[in-house]
Amino acid sequence: MIVDADACPVKSEIVLLGKQFQIQVVMVASFDHSLKNEDGVVNIQVDRSDQSADLYISNHISAGDILITHDFGLASICLGKSVKVISPRGKFYNEQSIDFLLENRHESAKKRRSGHFTKGPKPFSKEDRNNFLQTMTNFLKQLQDIE
Repeated sequence: MIVDADACPVKSEIVLLGKQFQIQVVMVASFDHSLKNEDGVVNIQVDRSDQSADLYISNHISAGDILITHDFGLASICLGKSVKVISPRGKFYNEQSIDFLLENRHESAKKRRSGHFTKGPKPFSKEDRNNFLQTMTNFLKQLQDIE
């Protein structure tokens, strides 16, 4: 599992799932973010520039990998590489949903540039955390059954 760890609110849950299912976890974050050294986790720290973690991930990820990110642009790139992509809220991205999300992001950016305020994402909740944990657990169980 590869994690866009710059602002990921479910890092500890991902580490637990990695241990439970014996899957290596790779956390990628800029040097501005602190990452814990833990068994089964590889920490990769990249420079502070805006898209460094995304560029690292997109250059090192491959078909069949699992990516956890809330970044729609990175999700879109990785879906094109046959990667399974899930948000920290427990929603899998797919070709149809990512097109809609990217279009909404573009429209919101246009509104902000013209001086209008737009709503950001709702606050991350305990329900979101539980949804992620349940969705990922079920997905990883299915993967184990296939192997």
